Amino acid sequence: MISTPYHEGKLLLLNKPLGWTSFDVVNKVRYALEGHFKLKRMSIKVGHAGTLDPLATGLMLICTGKMTKQVEAISGLPKVYTGTFVLGATTASFDLEKPVDATFPTAHITEEMVREVAKNFIGTHYQEPPVFSAKRVDGERAYLAARRGEEIKMRKAEIDITAFEITRIALPEVDFKVSCSKGTYIRSLARDFGLALQSGGYLSKLERTEIGQYLLVNAQTVDDLIKDIRETPLAATE
Repeated sequence: MISTPYHEGKLLLLNKPLGWTSFDVVNKVRYALEGHFKLKRMSIKVGHAGTLDPLATGLMLICTGKMTKQVEAISGLPKVYTGTFVLGATTASFDLEKPVDATFPTAHITEEMVREVAKNFIGTHYQEPPVFSAKRVDGERAYLAARRGEEIKMRKAEIDITAFEITRIALPEVDFKVSCSKGTYIRSLARDFGLALQSGGYLSKLERTEIGQYLLVNAQTVDDLIKDIRETPLAATE
């Protein structure tokens, strides 16, 4: 048996590294627990409450044991992101995963326009997810079909943006802080933000700083968590 709450159920706050998928984080935690506590493969439940793209960093909530039953409820909590849009260009993925595929003028864009457009996004809207996303279309992850070059029709979903602050303007870059509902794609927001300015836009940087009451400042690195797991005493065998 395990002498800590990991097996019974624990909520872990982690800072996802750049370039990792959400499943990379889950697997790293699972392998560490299985290895240290000498568990059979997949004998402990581990899941995440809210996906982060590989090119995003920041707060991930990892649930173990019985806490995995709370994944859906936790995933539904509002979220806060900070990051950077680049105006005047677009990419197929709406971020840096794909190369720039078109450029647009930006000379007409003023700081006042940027701030006014941000205000217009506050409230409830219908947003189209990126084709390079984990959204399911006809039972398949959209990004799989997109990578095969197939044309995909993404269904718009209702989202709610409760706050949208512009924190820096150094055109073509615009830094932001957004508070939003579950299901909001900040990459799509970058695309739509550029369109609203009669230009283009894509996401170049993204960090999730809050999920409900949980804060990034209280999160561990993956390496620190693994160190803690390995230093956890093993329970005596009954």
